[in-house]
Amino acid sequence: MGKRATDGALVSKVLALAVSTLRTAEQQSPRTGPGAKPDIPDWLMAGLIMIGILHKKKSKSAQFRFLVEHRAQVARWLGCNRFPSRATYFRRYRRAHHLYGAAIRVQGEEARAEGIADPAVVAADKSLVAALGPPWHARDRQAGPRPAGADPDGAWGYSEYDGWVYGFSYEVVVSATPGSVVFPLSASVDAANASESRTFAAKVDALPGGVQTVLADSGYDANHLGERVEFDADQRRTGRRFVCPPNPRNNKRPKTKPGGADASRARSRERRGRRIRYYESPRGRRLYARRRQTVEPFNQWLKSLFELEGCVWHRGLDNNRTQLLGAICAYQVLVRYNYRLGN
Repeated sequence: MGKRATDGALVSKVLALAVSTLRTAEQQSPRTGPGAKPDIPDWLMAGLIMIGILHKKKSKSAQFRFLVEHRAQVARWLGCNRFPSRATYFRRYRRAHHLYGAAIRVQGEEARAEGIADPAVVAADKSLVAALGPPWHARDRQAGPRPAGADPDGAWGYSEYDGWVYGFSYEVVVSATPGSVVFPLSASVDAANASESRTFAAKVDALPGGVQTVLADSGYDANHLGERVEFDADQRRTGRRFVCPPNPRNNKRPKTKPGGADASRARSRERRGRRIRYYESPRGRRLYARRRQTVEPFNQWLKSLFELEGCVWHRGLDNNRTQLLGAICAYQVLVRYNYRLGN
């Protein structure tokens, strides 16, 4: 797929599909705040960056050189001949992740409408990618200056699959319904030490309509996440289930008394107990097994396609947010394009 993505005719067709999505995302998430809008719209900058990502140009300099060398072809691909300066490309690159995040959500809805993805069951996961350059250990941060080439925006994170990694993380929610294509529905990028209980909370409200079950590993075991999935602001059931293996807890709080905060804690514990019993039921186990067949292989596919097994492409959190979210957005476009070909 990587070699095909660099073929000019394929890139032209893929970008025609991408431009429509990027324009829609910009309309739904316009720039806010003071100041005039830039001469080159955000959708066009995101399209230029996607070309560099599809051609696997792993530095901003390499991407910009490629775009300059193929400027006439790029103008045909995007249907626009406006072109940024080098300084503008580098500066706008750092904020393009805002539009890519919106575009990923837009394509999730489009894939649902096109019959590509069925979001009745979705799976969430966080995956780690090492930083570009050497790691910066905590003891070294206290002892002296930053090692040459180390990325100060990186952080240490741990996962059972990757072990300890100094770098960054991306979190993705994919469709995991049996018989459905595994398709990203939303995503975000942070330092490797970002807590799933914080990053996923922002995605719950963006879950597409029709979601019945949310699958997550034990890193997501938090009462506020389970209740946010299963109950609305008025404490009414949403009809969704949060299926997540429990982390052991050593809760030595005294027994609760009626009323006030104690009653709220008792209610949370009772709801947590129901979630654990459902997870441990035969149906819950069968549903949870979908994670291993969906979101975990997706992480391998994405890293292999965009050569992320070793490390990220850039230094700096915002640069890597743009590249990683741009790669996920490009992945969505490739899946939609292949679906239209009948694959």
